[in-house]
Amino acid sequence: MTTQTVLGFDFGTKSIGIAIGQQVTGSANPLTSIKATDGIPNWDDIGALIQEWQPDLVVVGLPLNMDGTEQEMTQRARKFANRINGRFGVKVATQDERLTTADAKARLFELGGYKALDKGQIDAVSAVLIIESYFESLY
Repeated sequence: MTTQTVLGFDFGTKSIGIAIGQQVTGSANPLTSIKATDGIPNWDDIGALIQEWQPDLVVVGLPLNMDGTEQEMTQRARKFANRINGRFGVKVATQDERLTTADAKARLFELGGYKALDKGQIDAVSAVLIIESYFESLY
């Protein structure tokens, strides 16, 4: 198995959570979250993260309805993924992210109670869960 570094994004219109993961361990860690204006981030911030981490793959969470159908945010997340690929030339995959925000809140609450429920941390931990579910889908 090759060691694959994966940068994960939890796309949102106001905040985008970011995590880094390694396929060899099947795990990920939260990095940060960056502000977005109507879904548009500062692309220089994303470029700096891609430059720093040199990911083999970028995984963008795909927000689907509970029945698996698409919604407006699904298309916006796809567009975001396509822009990362177009701007930075990195391979991009999408991953179903249903329930990741709820799971991220539960995980953070276990670690630190309500004080841990910072919006930026929730988004970054959501990105961790997106990467981990992507790794799980490979096996």
